[in-house]
Amino acid sequence: QVQLAESGGGLVQAGGSLRLSCAVSGGSISIYAMGWFRQAPGKEREFVAAINRFGGTSYSDSVKDRFTLTRDIAKNTLSLQMNSLNPEDTAVYYCAANSGGWIIRSERVWGYWGQGTQVTVSS
Repeated sequence: QVQLAESGGGLVQAGGSLRLSCAVSGGSISIYAMGWFRQAPGKEREFVAAINRFGGTSYSDSVKDRFTLTRDIAKNTLSLQMNSLNPEDTAVYYCAANSGGWIIRSERVWGYWGQGTQVTVSS
């Protein structure tokens, strides 16, 4: 049973940075596509960034050039470095995994989810 646990969320001023981490247990991240989604109050959960089992990455247009996704296979962790944060980035950020190993932006194919970590960006 794959389990995911996010950490690193918090309160930051606009223009600041945060680094989110996702600890994975129950399986190696090397055989999964791993990704981050976020959900703001009153909004649908949306795709942020992901990495496929071969190391290829994909980013949503809203975070491209600001966020960087990396994985550490040895430590079985996934990280999201978030720079130049703005209030529109405020959301609960969720780590997710899918056993297919490919990046698909629809949340329905991601079978494993963490509990989320809150990111709040003040003006």
